[in-house]
Amino acid sequence: MGLFSFVKNAGAKLFGKKEEEAEATSAEANSQKEALIHEFVNKFDLQIEDLEVFVEGDKATLKGKATSQAEKEKLVLAVGNINGISTVDDQLIVDVPEPEPEAQFYTVQRGDSLSKISKEYYGDPMKYNDIFEANKPMLKDPNLIYPGQVLRIPPTS
Repeated sequence: MGLFSFVKNAGAKLFGKKEEEAEATSAEANSQKEALIHEFVNKFDLQIEDLEVFVEGDKATLKGKATSQAEKEKLVLAVGNINGISTVDDQLIVDVPEPEPEAQFYTVQRGDSLSKISKEYYGDPMKYNDIFEANKPMLKDPNLIYPGQVLRIPPTS
């Protein structure tokens, strides 16, 4: 659990001009954003029970039960990597007796590649596929990452 920061103006563009122009804290605008986020994350088929999403301006709060630490982290990243969301308040619980260790999060910089990130974290650029697999289904191609995107870096096995 915790509060995670993201680059507000990077990521999936879910919120149209209407939502962007609306009062940042208006209940109607926040409700529209919540519905769009629910629709967006449902595409990833993450194993989260009783998911609740609350939006206040550029902050999203997530509640529910994740079936694994990885599923929890993927949901946090999926929501945090939405253009217009700068903070995710993770109030999710992992509903297993012994959850796996937490992954590290990494914000992609200009000039990064998964192999470059892999070399930095694992000492081996050829382990880039570990990072790619850890970020599926949000990543569909290991060559398509962008500055400001936040990725999961799982612990070495």
